[in-house]
Amino acid sequence: MMKNPFSKQGKVPPRTHAWKNNAGIRFLLFVLLFALFYLPLSERLISKTYDIQKGSLSETTIYSPKLIEDSAATQKAKDQAAQQVKPVYSVISMKNEDVADQIFAKLEQINTDDQIAYEQKVAVFRQEIPVLFSDYYDRYMKSLNNLHSQTLLDEISKQLHDQQYRIPEEAFFKLPKLTPEQLAEMKPVARSIISKIMEDNIVDVQSVRSKVAEMVNASRLAGKNEREMVQEIVRFVLTPNKFFDEDATKQAQTKAREDTPSININKGDPIVKKDELITEDIYQRLDALGLLKSKVSYWPYLGIVIMASLFVFVLFMFIRQSRSEITSHNPHLLMLVLIYALNILAMKVVGLGQNADFPYIAYLAPVALGTILITILLDVQIAFISSILFSIMASIIYNQNIEQMFDFRYGFVAAVASFVSIFAIHGATHRSGILKAGIMISLFSSVSVGAIILLAEQFEVTDVVLTLTFAAAGGLLTAILVIGLLPFFELAFGILSPLKLVELSNPNHPLLRKLLTETPGTYHHSVMVGNLSEAAAEAIGANGLLCRVGSFYHDIGKTKRPHYFIENQVNIENPHDKIEPQLSKSIIIAHSRDGVEMMKEYKIPRQIREIAEQHHGTTLLKFFYHKAVKQLEARGMDSSEIREEDYRYPGPKAQTKEAAIVGVADSVEAAVRSLRNPTMEQIDQLVDKIIKSRMDDNQFNECDLTLKELDTVSQILKETLLGIFHSRIEYPEDVPAKRETKGA
Repeated sequence: MMKNPFSKQGKVPPRTHAWKNNAGIRFLLFVLLFALFYLPLSERLISKTYDIQKGSLSETTIYSPKLIEDSAATQKAKDQAAQQVKPVYSVISMKNEDVADQIFAKLEQINTDDQIAYEQKVAVFRQEIPVLFSDYYDRYMKSLNNLHSQTLLDEISKQLHDQQYRIPEEAFFKLPKLTPEQLAEMKPVARSIISKIMEDNIVDVQSVRSKVAEMVNASRLAGKNEREMVQEIVRFVLTPNKFFDEDATKQAQTKAREDTPSININKGDPIVKKDELITEDIYQRLDALGLLKSKVSYWPYLGIVIMASLFVFVLFMFIRQSRSEITSHNPHLLMLVLIYALNILAMKVVGLGQNADFPYIAYLAPVALGTILITILLDVQIAFISSILFSIMASIIYNQNIEQMFDFRYGFVAAVASFVSIFAIHGATHRSGILKAGIMISLFSSVSVGAIILLAEQFEVTDVVLTLTFAAAGGLLTAILVIGLLPFFELAFGILSPLKLVELSNPNHPLLRKLLTETPGTYHHSVMVGNLSEAAAEAIGANGLLCRVGSFYHDIGKTKRPHYFIENQVNIENPHDKIEPQLSKSIIIAHSRDGVEMMKEYKIPRQIREIAEQHHGTTLLKFFYHKAVKQLEARGMDSSEIREEDYRYPGPKAQTKEAAIVGVADSVEAAVRSLRNPTMEQIDQLVDKIIKSRMDDNQFNECDLTLKELDTVSQILKETLLGIFHSRIEYPEDVPAKRETKGA
């Protein structure tokens, strides 16, 4: 606290426990903050290592610290998928009937030529018929060169060669005996059978050739020789038309491998169980996860130390610039540490349920929990920087991609939720405002998640619905946790949040209702003091709401003896006129102590009790002091026996700006009220006189009010009093006119 330049005795140290302002304790709290950042970051970014050898038994169950692809299992699954791919065959349609036509044409040409001897005809057929087949398919293969791969063409050529039919030798001796009429009858039958058979896909032509005899016997051909020769010609002409396509099969196998999803080891899945043999595959998994001690590196640890230190440094700088008590008050810093611990713990708990199948459960995390608590209980600026830190932590904790350190999606949604919570809760005056803030968080979180879904173009209905549901539920969960935790922090740390202050200002509070019904004059005086002190406090950046509520309760002790206070003496005699000044002094002084006791009974927060206890400080009850002096002088006794110390309030003096302002406003309001028709000049002089009197009496020594702030307080009190009493003020230039009106 700053030393008041008007102090005659120097600064009096505040009455507080040593630890609350101890620099060593403060340093330890910042170290604890560092640990809160370091531990979850190291757990997420650095894996625990084990001393394991291949072929040994695992001494413990080892769990995966993060999501990682099981390369061995994935490769095995891909191989199995490729093996399950059936061979791909290509159907190459050939005009086998054309070959048969060429054979029949050759037969007719040779058989009708009488110049060729029988033996020569046999020799010609034995030589020419295979050549006809070979020439035709050579030409056909050339036509396929630009249509199919060379591998498939080689397979076609191979199958045609391997499955080529060899006409029996005896058939060549029967062919020359066929007449043109017989050939003409045989040709359509042969074409019909070939066409019908080749409609099907044929891989093994031998199985089809066995059916030719039955089909020929069912035809209209009657001659035995004709039927036999048709059978041989058809069998010779038939070829396979469905060929194994090696390239297409490989492509199908490749596609099957590509379509096979990766098999992941989820975070928290056991990689190896206790007493399980460490095989090559298991060893490779442990190696890929960096869980082997031989692979340990200390650089990541240094990186996390630097990152956590930067987080603490940034937070420290914002705390230094804060206008709240956290700048020097260790209990408030401890509360900040607890809020951070709860927020990170809540994030980690939600993270336990996150896996590759349900990554979007992370949106359920109440990331804005800490932000709202800091906004309500501490400082908005610290809430803003905390929102950024929580968002960075979320992007690390919920990242499921081993190839990157941060996942911007979770950090983005966390930042939106946190910033929205600050704007939604800042200035809220009722606890229902927390629920409204939760609804706002749900709405904006859902919108931000929707933006991410649109960017990723992931429109699976189930995933979209679950993702949006978790995002909306996260806001409501945040509100529920804040409502549940806020009373704990208010009670444990004696924090007076704006919400609590507004609740205490409700006229239906038992103490305020008692004040109104039993001491209406004091109640009205307290309301007026509240208006004055709130305006003055807000003008210098102090807590105006605390001043208002503190003013409502500052004279609550007067309800024990209401008629001994002048504002409650309506149409009755002043009881102080009949009692000794010593007793009057005791009754008046007791109202501060009585008020504190009553407020303790009703569990009114400490800050308000302190205002009631300190608003008079150690000021002198001048009226009763001078009355006592006059009584002794009237009796001819020595008035020096009356000491000022005996007629002073016991204190303590004001320890805060708020207590000092309420004390000044209390004296000013009572003094101005005693004036019949106060003028502007009278109000100005009275305010200045009261403030100067308190300064001369060293009543501001123990609080950090500056001269500039006192001047501002004085000016605001004058302006506010002028507004309150303007209807009763007689300005000098108006007095003659009023007198003339009276005379008339």
